[in-house]
This record gives sequence, C-alpha cells and structure tokens, in this order.
Amino acid sequence: MNNTSDRVPEFLGGGAESSNQFLNYVQSLSPEAIAQLSRPASAEVFQVMERNIVGLLGALPSESFNIMVTTSREDLGRLLASAMMSGYFLHNAEQRMAFEKSLASVSTDASPAE
Repeated sequence: MNNTSDRVPEFLGGGAESSNQFLNYVQSLSPEAIAQLSRPASAEVFQVMERNIVGLLGALPSESFNIMVTTSREDLGRLLASAMMSGYFLHNAEQRMAFEKSLASVSTDASPAE
C-alpha cells in the first residue's frame, strides 16, 4: 500500500517547483505584501468568503461544541484552491460592480440637462 500523505498536489507546486514562476513569485513576496493581498477589499466580500468557508466546513457553533476538523493534505489543498478561486471571483465581481457604478455616474453626469 502506498503512503500518499507526503505527496503535494501539482496545483500546490509539487514536482516542477523550480520551473513554476508563479510559486517562486509568491514565495518571494514579503509578509506585508502577502497580508495585504490576503485581506478582502471590503467587509461585504469578507462576509461572503466567511459564509462560503463555513458552508464548506460546517456551521456548528464553537461555543456549544468541541469542533475538530481533520482532513488529508490533498483535501486541504483542494479546500485552499477552492477558497482562492472564490476569492478571485469575488474580487473580480467587486471590481466589476465598482466599474459599473462609476460608468453609471459618468453617464448620469454627461446626460443633457432638461
């Protein structure tokens, strides 16, 4: 039987680590830059991300239950990838909403006065 607990999934940089430019870039970032990139731009995005992760992990109140989540390294990697994709999607949606709002205000300002 093979022990796969030490394997790192390919999307986390296993195997071709030296040729993975993105992984090298992320690893070269300062802790301050990582903290800034990890922070949601708004409280609304933070709440949506929080609800998403709670939905994935389960929503038992920690005050009433002694909760312990166990998983494999591979499944944790998948959870991380899912959270990153959700964050990327929400960031793009937030940017689009801001862009549409600014376009709406510009078109309102540019309309001829009656």
